[in-house]
Amino acid sequence: MPLIRPRLIAALPLVLLAVMASGCADPAADPRGADPRGAEPKGYCPLPEEQQATPSPCITFDWNQRLAENHAYRSPMPITTEQKQQAAPRAKALAAALRKLAGTGTTEAGLRAAAGDALGLRPEETEIQGHRFDPLRDVLVGGGEGRVCVNGRVGSTGQAEAEVVGRTADGTCLPGLGGH
Repeated sequence: MPLIRPRLIAALPLVLLAVMASGCADPAADPRGADPRGAEPKGYCPLPEEQQATPSPCITFDWNQRLAENHAYRSPMPITTEQKQQAAPRAKALAAALRKLAGTGTTEAGLRAAAGDALGLRPEETEIQGHRFDPLRDVLVGGGEGRVCVNGRVGSTGQAEAEVVGRTADGTCLPGLGGH
């Protein structure tokens, strides 16, 4: 047993040296940091008066364009006039149901049931945004089939309305709330 300890003590500096040397790699040799196109990022686009003959990939300065691109998933897809006309009776029925509920108040389950009846859907197929049900205020409700949705809204003063729109790009009837 006394011979094992001197061997361990003698091997310890070599093990420590190997551990320390393994963490000292050249950062330039790391393939994860290399740009696959071989070029440096270009940064922000030049101003229109500074445009070059050959455009390069860059980040646009137009904040509104960047915001619109970022929120494009919230935009409704186009639908035909015929699709709008076919869904118009459901929009009228939803608006009438929302007007009635705005006057009396309801629960979330009651709102889903009334919206489902007006739209010809099961209550669980309706979408709701908002949480003021008694009185019913500041609430969006919608639902539909295929690309066509009927969305209704009860405003802060109890006014109710509904419209026929296309389904959003992310597959919902009501636009996403976003994270900003």
